[in-house]
Amino acid sequence: MKRVARQPLFLDSSRVSCQSRAYMDTVMDTLDIKICGLKTPEAIAVALGGGASHVGFIFFPKSPRHIEPEDAATLREAARGKALAVAVTVDADDGLLDRIVAAMRPDMLQLHGRETAERVAAVKARYDLPVIKVLSVREAADLEAIGPYQGIADRFLFDAKPPKGSELPGGNGVSFDWSLLSSVPADTDYFLSGGLNAGNIGEALRVAAPRAIDVSSGVESAPGTKDPALIEAFFRAARAGRAHRAA
Repeated sequence: MKRVARQPLFLDSSRVSCQSRAYMDTVMDTLDIKICGLKTPEAIAVALGGGASHVGFIFFPKSPRHIEPEDAATLREAARGKALAVAVTVDADDGLLDRIVAAMRPDMLQLHGRETAERVAAVKARYDLPVIKVLSVREAADLEAIGPYQGIADRFLFDAKPPKGSELPGGNGVSFDWSLLSSVPADTDYFLSGGLNAGNIGEALRVAAPRAIDVSSGVESAPGTKDPALIEAFFRAARAGRAHRAA
């Protein structure tokens, strides 16, 4: 099977401004922050200005954050050399993934559906891109799902299980018991997600001590509408929480 051509995977530090690098290195330290569900140039600009390490684009028509690959391709150019662009899909077939990768040339793929470990491995092989596998958490037993993906997924993202009746696998604004993550092996690289906002990110960092965090609905004024003021408030709260954790 022919692989789809892509851009380099990782951030080219020579293309990142000194100001941006200093901001991310000294203010955010080693905490990765992903702002997900971006759809407008204004939201991208605020996310990058705040020091986002990753920007996410969602390709799932049922989501209010859905964007077409061609539109995402235009927006992701603003992030090139500043943050990694992540294409988020839900049980996407090869046809859709081919279109996304060809159009926007993401740095990473995020699989947010019921993809098996075998499917994750196949996606990695087809596109030669790192993959974030999302696992939904409500109770300790849910974390046992990590096992089959270890050594295959490049990173995990732990999100809250959606409320009953929800058609969205994520972006529901609900959280889970972060203390459950104490059982996750220390060498597991993951994003903490699910119901994060400026009001609770400090506590989330204290309890779970993640290396990376992901936010979407927590920086919106309405479903799918990113609010610049809420994005900025989230970064301020994350910086404060990070500083408190490091103290």
